[in-house]
Amino acid sequence: MIAFITGATAGIGKATAELFARNGYHIIITGRRKERLEEFSAHLKSTYNTEVLSLNFDVRNLKEVESAIASIPEEWKKINVLVNNAGLAVGLNNIQEGVIDDWERMIDTNIKGLLYMTRNIAPIMIQNGYGHIVNIGSIAGKEVYANGNVYCATKHAVDALNKGMRIDLLPHHIKVTAVNPGMVETEFSIVRFKGDDERANKVYTGLQPLKAEDIAETIYWVASRPAHVNINDIVIMPAVQANATTTIRK
Repeated sequence: MIAFITGATAGIGKATAELFARNGYHIIITGRRKERLEEFSAHLKSTYNTEVLSLNFDVRNLKEVESAIASIPEEWKKINVLVNNAGLAVGLNNIQEGVIDDWERMIDTNIKGLLYMTRNIAPIMIQNGYGHIVNIGSIAGKEVYANGNVYCATKHAVDALNKGMRIDLLPHHIKVTAVNPGMVETEFSIVRFKGDDERANKVYTGLQPLKAEDIAETIYWVASRPAHVNINDIVIMPAVQANATTTIRK
């Protein structure tokens, strides 16, 4: 069994790769940070005695994606699960003061990166006659909140693409699932606030958010259902969060 996980050097992607490796999968991991990728690959191999293929590229770059996928050895192409995890939020500006570079980073990663990966892996799955694509969305793909404009738009796009993929891949027996988390304490807020740790930490002050491991367990659960079962769409929230903007704090 082979699991292919994008954005695997931190957060949800890293926790997901760890869990699949623990459960006997061979792992393909990707990331932009080569040193982290190599360290994590070595950790997975030594800890779980599993095979790991690490691919160092940026999902935003189509040529890099195509080159990386083309380089996969034949024996690694029996991919059972693709987890389209790579994604980010940058900035929290209102629309009239939005930073164009922030917008482009989110659109290029969250939408185009997911599309590039799917376009290159789905044909392999079709040829194999099996496969499961798990797209990591967000509560931001279900509702819109103040100053979340473009990030929410990208995750709404993921929600629509998930539904479209399910229709298009249905005749080929490829499962498609969306996992949509609420607040998860990872690098997410640090990236959103561009390295401002103090501001990022305030997001989680006084409440218990989800952990990356919680989402990893959900991803593994949907991927381990019987062959005749597909979980189309799941929203997972911390118990202290009702929707995108309503939480309770101590």
